Amino acid sequence: MTYKLEFSALLPYWEDLAWGLWFTIVLTVVSTAAGIAVGTLGASARTFGPKWLGGIVRVYVELIRNTPFIVQLFFIFFGLPALGVKLTETTAAFLAMVINLGAYSTEIIRAGIEAVPKGHIEAGVSLAMTRLEVLRHIVLRQAFAKIYPALSSQIIIVMLGSAVVSQISAPDLTYAANFIQSRNFRAFEVYFVVALIYLVLAIVLRYVLRVIGDRFVKVG
Repeated sequence: MTYKLEFSALLPYWEDLAWGLWFTIVLTVVSTAAGIAVGTLGASARTFGPKWLGGIVRVYVELIRNTPFIVQLFFIFFGLPALGVKLTETTAAFLAMVINLGAYSTEIIRAGIEAVPKGHIEAGVSLAMTRLEVLRHIVLRQAFAKIYPALSSQIIIVMLGSAVVSQISAPDLTYAANFIQSRNFRAFEVYFVVALIYLVLAIVLRYVLRVIGDRFVKVG
């Protein structure tokens, strides 16, 4: 059996691929920013907040980390309408990504916070800094420097995992691939090209995160 490759069959659909790539990039950037914000608040609450608040955050983290992402996505998109909360596929995709990354980043950032020497915190207090100033200028600054490599890896994992949102018809890169192969039946060519795009996207994202780390976080 022979198979003749015809990558030219993808050319009429380049706009679909381009839009899917753009959606995946925006989804990753927005979800990363919001997810890390959620993770920072969660980690701070678990470390410095009252016990009841830390307990709520712990339940949230355990619930998300021990259930499949696709189930979380389906619950938000298909389950919440039963309670009268109906979201578009795009909103559901963003929300699921933020909730998922927020839980994982909470534990990563908490590990960084707990690695900050107590003496540094006491030094900040002795300088009459407020608790918020100590958290911002001493604790989080050192914590992010310590956990930045792990956090960067988690962001790349989340970007690659975003392919799941195509299951609710969110118009990402994988959704574009599914659409194209259903039209021209060139599954090998379509998914080969999309796999290469994801590979390049992951490499570029890793480079960008490294530059950001060197510029703002001072890793190492």
